[in-house]
Amino acid sequence: MRNRWRAAAAAGAVALSLVTWPAAAGQPARAAAPRAAAAEGCDVLAPGASAAAEKAVRTACSQIGVWYTWGGGHGPAPGPTYGTVDPTDPASEHDPQRRGFDCSGLVRYAYAEATGRDILNGTAHSQYHTPHATARFGAAEGTGPLVPGDLLVWGNARKVHHVAIYLGAGKMVEARQSGTRITVSDVRTGGDFFGAVRVDGSPGQGTFSTWGTDVWTHVEPSTTSARVHKFAGPTSVRVQCQKHAQSVTAEGITNDAWSYLPDHRAWITNIYIKGPAWLDGVPTCR
Repeated sequence: MRNRWRAAAAAGAVALSLVTWPAAAGQPARAAAPRAAAAEGCDVLAPGASAAAEKAVRTACSQIGVWYTWGGGHGPAPGPTYGTVDPTDPASEHDPQRRGFDCSGLVRYAYAEATGRDILNGTAHSQYHTPHATARFGAAEGTGPLVPGDLLVWGNARKVHHVAIYLGAGKMVEARQSGTRITVSDVRTGGDFFGAVRVDGSPGQGTFSTWGTDVWTHVEPSTTSARVHKFAGPTSVRVQCQKHAQSVTAEGITNDAWSYLPDHRAWITNIYIKGPAWLDGVPTCR
């Protein structure tokens, strides 16, 4: 993805071999990034993952050695593409000549190959908020509850700016920054590490869309309870159940219905969920 770390890429023990990519329109054929002859150390490193998640891991690992390129992997179909120059990052000056992936482009490709469908077409932020989520984990939980294939993210509630794929054993595979190649890294749980999300091949049951900007969820179905997570814009969410609680007036609407979002472990007023005031087909919380 479009992160701008300037740390040097760690030297790996991966044997590399050159491949030649087809030329893009208007560009001469060229030798592209070295591809991994064997992605040593990049594999499913722990039990517990679904078959699709394991395939996503191995697909990402098959790209070890391919260039990071800004905007790469966001063509009409999943797969490597030539990048573009990031005007804020001098290291990206050669990205238009490099065929590869940015962080979310790699994740998109891995899960498209794993599921047969382009389910994660978008930025790292939209991938974190995917309706295909089956579980979410906060930064404070670290890697303890994670399994291979989970998506690790960095940023905050307003903007997730980087995503990587967990391998297990404290390792991840990532497209990190311009001037580097796809690599295995130690998981970085410091800084602005935001948490992780587990994805599945089909939308979760009870999926709805929010609307509005800067909408907060809460620990309890009340605006006076602690805030949990902010939706910067419209977001797909899974609703487990709903209940009548505090009456809220916002956007010219008054409603006392609240929905519980299991992936966020939080409540949101139904005012900000598209649909009727009491959502159709959603059970009452017990």
